[in-house]
Amino acid sequence: MYKVVLVTGANRNLRRAEAAHSALLTSHPKAQVALLQMDTSSISSVINAACEVKLRYSRLDYLYLNAGIMPNPQFDVKAFFKGLFSSSVITMFATGEGILTQKDGVTPDGLQEVFATNLFGHFLLVRELEPLLCQTNLTSQVIWTSSSNAHCSAFNLEDIQHQKGIQPYSSSKYASDLLSLALNTHFNKQGLYSSVICPGFVMTNLTYGILPSFPAFLWTLLMPVFWLIRVFTNTFTLTPYNGAEALFWLFKQKPELLDPQAKYQSLTSGLGNNYTKPHKMNIDLDTSEIFYEKLLQLESKVRKTKKEKETSIPAGSQESGSS
Repeated sequence: MYKVVLVTGANRNLRRAEAAHSALLTSHPKAQVALLQMDTSSISSVINAACEVKLRYSRLDYLYLNAGIMPNPQFDVKAFFKGLFSSSVITMFATGEGILTQKDGVTPDGLQEVFATNLFGHFLLVRELEPLLCQTNLTSQVIWTSSSNAHCSAFNLEDIQHQKGIQPYSSSKYASDLLSLALNTHFNKQGLYSSVICPGFVMTNLTYGILPSFPAFLWTLLMPVFWLIRVFTNTFTLTPYNGAEALFWLFKQKPELLDPQAKYQSLTSGLGNNYTKPHKMNIDLDTSEIFYEKLLQLESKVRKTKKEKETSIPAGSQESGSS
């Protein structure tokens, strides 16, 4: 029987989505691949996309939550060189801890942009798609793309959107770890299982954006250094193919047998062999439950605000806007 799989990421930009669509059909000509435009930073976009999914499909087997941003990354050169000659140098290279900060923005819905894109939009999508994900005698899997940069120190339950901090990306990824655990608590009995993966250190546009002033040839010169680092930490997967190892591995597992408190990491050995290894996350049930309740409260608030805005628009304005 065929599987229905929804993957977020690259579907805010239709040109990128179409390129991915063509590549998938080239490598798997018998697959049925459909495009769906959605911006996870926009409440309306997420709700409209979810409605479209419910019109097209009667069930959903896998939901891969991969969309994410790291806007305006700032590289702390001083912290980098300090860490370079410390005992935590390998951890610094593997996780980026202490050397990366970002400048966040605010969405038209009034939410912090990184929080909305990386976490809340996905939470709302899961909520909207519950009828497809939770069905009698069927199991479904929600898989979050997290990060080794997901640090508890960057997250604050009193500031879940990270309005007052300088590490919104790290905070959003730690939040996804917490939310995955909460989803298992609330939905396992209904057949929905949630897992978290980490792709490792992958050379993507997001990575290149950390040091945008670096010319391309310098990144090429750094590659041998990154390969050398693999001898000490196998988290340097480097290519998207290697980074997707944990995603493929999870696809083949029975979700009910997975550890809800483990982050499944894509790893590449010094010899270039890919494998997946679970890593215990620094999360707990009480914190995940409090966070889940805060998200439900925020969801109620944004839905109410959206409804008030829609009802306040005169009928004539709506007609002219849709013509």
